[in-house]
Amino acid sequence: MSVVPAEVLPGSALAVEEAAPSGAAELAPRARLWPSLCAIYRAQLSRARVARIPLLFVATFQSIGIMILMRGVVDGGGEAESVVAGSSVLVVAFVALNLLAQYFGQLRASGGLDHYATLPVPPAAVVLGAAGAYASFTVPGTVVTAVFGCVLFGLPLTHLWVLVAVIPLAGAALAGLGAALGLLAPRPELATLLGQLGMSAALLLGVLPADRMPEAVRFTRDLLPSTYGVEAFARTFGPHPDWAFVLGDLAVCAAVGVISLAVATWAYRRAAVR
Repeated sequence: MSVVPAEVLPGSALAVEEAAPSGAAELAPRARLWPSLCAIYRAQLSRARVARIPLLFVATFQSIGIMILMRGVVDGGGEAESVVAGSSVLVVAFVALNLLAQYFGQLRASGGLDHYATLPVPPAAVVLGAAGAYASFTVPGTVVTAVFGCVLFGLPLTHLWVLVAVIPLAGAALAGLGAALGLLAPRPELATLLGQLGMSAALLLGVLPADRMPEAVRFTRDLLPSTYGVEAFARTFGPHPDWAFVLGDLAVCAAVGVISLAVATWAYRRAAVR
């Protein structure tokens, strides 16, 4: 019979004490931004897929109905370009601004932010993933609205490819604004109200021709993020578009998008720690 020292036994207290590290156990590293963003984007896209058809139906037919009503007032020219461009971007505003404000408002009120706060993901990934998922649903409706408006008002379809830049840039600016409104609103009802007001502003200031607006209203129009997406799209209907102005409007839209998403990320951090 052999005698084994107690220190070498795997289950002994001495062995546990010697095996224990001197410092606290290290946590797993936080996930990087891009993989986290992709994961949250896919999750949000799958969650919102159930409401995709009603959402696209409402957003698209609302804009098409507005163009049909404006057809009796506007014959053509620059005013028709503004109506078609504004109605197309309105689809983006309905989803990215209005619905995203309601979503984050309800998420904050129901305690859903606590779930995201426990995940080892950057706050920017949560905001960008949700914003990207909601903005993705606007692509079919925006394209259908733009094509229908061009046929209705007799505008050329040549440069509709510019929507490839207009949709994500205007969507980023409006989604950041919608997320910030939903996260900063103290109650979900107020978040819904702010989202509705924002969409109404995009409707009135984006669809109506700017030449018929008073000077004070034009200044308010310049403060709306979607205005620059509308202007960039409307400039492409002419026979010889000034691409420098188009790129300038898209650059402003991109800058506003970066700022609004940064504010939404800050609002998410503020709401998640409360």
